Amino acid sequence: MDSKELLAFINGVLAKNDNQVLNELEVKLFLGMWEGKEYTDIVNDASYSAEHVRDVGAKLCKKIAEHIGIKVTKRNFKNPIKERYQQYSKKVSLSQEPITEPTNPAQEDESQPDNLLQRSHNPFVPFNGRVEEKYLFFDRGGEIWQVFEVLNSGSSVVLIGEEGIGKSSLLWMICQEAETRLNVKRQPVFLDLNLLHNESQFYSDLCYKIGIPESKDYQLTRNLRSCKILLAIDNVGKLTGEGFTRNIRDYLRGLAEGSNAPLKLILAATEPLNNLFNDSQDQGNTSPLAGICQEEYIHPWDEATMCAFIINRLARTSVSFTEEETIKLIHESGGHPRKLMQLCYRTYWRYVKSFQ
Repeated sequence: MDSKELLAFINGVLAKNDNQVLNELEVKLFLGMWEGKEYTDIVNDASYSAEHVRDVGAKLCKKIAEHIGIKVTKRNFKNPIKERYQQYSKKVSLSQEPITEPTNPAQEDESQPDNLLQRSHNPFVPFNGRVEEKYLFFDRGGEIWQVFEVLNSGSSVVLIGEEGIGKSSLLWMICQEAETRLNVKRQPVFLDLNLLHNESQFYSDLCYKIGIPESKDYQLTRNLRSCKILLAIDNVGKLTGEGFTRNIRDYLRGLAEGSNAPLKLILAATEPLNNLFNDSQDQGNTSPLAGICQEEYIHPWDEATMCAFIINRLARTSVSFTEEETIKLIHESGGHPRKLMQLCYRTYWRYVKSFQ
């Protein structure tokens, strides 16, 4: 038995009892402690403080111990988990109870994530577009922490990454976390520019979602004086298209400047704003939004994160991908979450069809 096999076992125990599985940081700590590594070697990420990592590690040991009924510590991490897994495997081999679906799926509680995954039969959803459910969102804890550090310092942020890297999902989750993680309370407002085609639609949708009378220019400025808004704009590159002018970017900058500004911005873009908005041929010219937004680059997932994601999603199912399949999925996806999701979705359905 290897660490990934035991990780899947623990995730299965947690999913059954608490309807939850280990998050990305806990997965990294699990795999690292299994190999006997020190915390600093397991999580070499400046986004997490050493104190936070130690605290999560201690709580992870306690959580596992509570669910398997044996004391688990960092020093004695393997043996208790192995013992419970061997007992579980023996029990399963003796009972050989077939896994069956509910006799009346209509009576399932659709509000529970576990039931949603069972009902869909394929845990690798959504495989296109942004993730809007917290229980389906995976990884990016370090990036979220860093974004709120920047926002709480008084600056705005732009998330930069390739298409399909997970910017939209990350942007959405930051809006969901804003209420508890911003030092100064702000109302999160999410705008997807793929759905807006000109400045008039932009201002109209902005006012509607904030809950103020439809307005623009000076009247909008007056209406926003008593507001504190965290404005998340997805696909901000659309501001270069027909129907938009530099004026809207100058205006957004004016509303977002200063620590007590009515707006703080968090944008999602495929390239740096100075490259995206080529406002002038003059060398050294700075695009309005680039001047107030700190750049945060969103990188592809590494191999460990991709492996943990696959294990996480399969934890509530009776399916396990082979090592060869996992390696192939990791290689073909190139670390892109959307592509990995799509590949895993197809692989999972091949298993389902083979069972029919």
